[in-house]
Amino acid sequence: MRVVHLPARTPYAWKLQSRDFHILNGTELPSGDTVPTAVDAAWLLEHGPLTWLDVLHLHHIDFEDPATLERLLDACLGDGVKVVFTAHDTRPMVGNVEGFTARLRMLHSAEVSWVCLTEGSASKLTETLGRSPGAAVIPHGYVAAPEALAGLERESSSSSRYLMFGASRVSRDQLSTMANWSLGITDPDSSLHVLLRAFSPADFVDGGRAPLLLETARRDPRIRLTMRPYPTDEEVVSAGLASDALLLPYLWGSHSGQLELAFDLNLLPVCSRTGHLPEQYEQHKGLVEKPEWFDWSQGHPNLFGEKFLTALENAAARLESRPRRLDREFLDYRTQEHRTILNQYARVYGGDR
Repeated sequence: MRVVHLPARTPYAWKLQSRDFHILNGTELPSGDTVPTAVDAAWLLEHGPLTWLDVLHLHHIDFEDPATLERLLDACLGDGVKVVFTAHDTRPMVGNVEGFTARLRMLHSAEVSWVCLTEGSASKLTETLGRSPGAAVIPHGYVAAPEALAGLERESSSSSRYLMFGASRVSRDQLSTMANWSLGITDPDSSLHVLLRAFSPADFVDGGRAPLLLETARRDPRIRLTMRPYPTDEEVVSAGLASDALLLPYLWGSHSGQLELAFDLNLLPVCSRTGHLPEQYEQHKGLVEKPEWFDWSQGHPNLFGEKFLTALENAAARLESRPRRLDREFLDYRTQEHRTILNQYARVYGGDR
């Protein structure tokens, strides 16, 4: 089956490689056109009829114009293309709730096949839509491929090293997390690596926190900032292997690929208890170490810093006695888990169009 992911530059999409289906993003078509990695609905409509693909796999729909998305769904129906939607989020990462919900209802009306990453997110979407989307629940799975880690090992260090990475989104509290780490971790040999996705103009205007984040980092020589246009899997894994703990200061969210990366690399996650992240841990309970949770779901926001700093202090104590090597048994489990995930997707892709 020939599959196009919209978009396909995330680790989640690119890991779905199987003998049963083939990703067309980044490949050349018989027409001579190359399917963009971050393909959008408008590009697909310009390259119809869509007889050159079998499955359109939708991921993040927040950036698509609703009218264009609707035209694409109609084109897929007319050309016999199966449409699958993985609902990574149950609330918008960009835009507003009304627009996001309207897109979800459009997909539901078009009777596309849904995939959710947790049972909790499937239940939440049922509440939002007023009826079940009939989603297949397929767990997120690994971010770092076990075979890519076969010849690698964690770097050793006498002091704890912390990592925080990702885009500057409203769903993450990077600024106060950095300030609390700087003032709360007093070990002069500890370090914090902040690996950022490139800022946009919006990060500097209308209350954007980028200037304050940069200023905070400059005041502590233990903080190292690295910026990439879009951090690659290799860059993220390299940063993770040189760290001991991963800071996940989500204000809200449905799931976390970063949490799965922490499991892959045997990092201690210092993580807010939000969305269905606890369900991700329960999926691997007994195979991975329990995250150091901090709960921002209740209480006044002015107490968030106190909760995070308490969790950070607890994590620092845990890191003093925690082994730092990769867990090869867990990585073997990941390999088996991935086979199951691919088989589940093959069934979803091959269902009735």
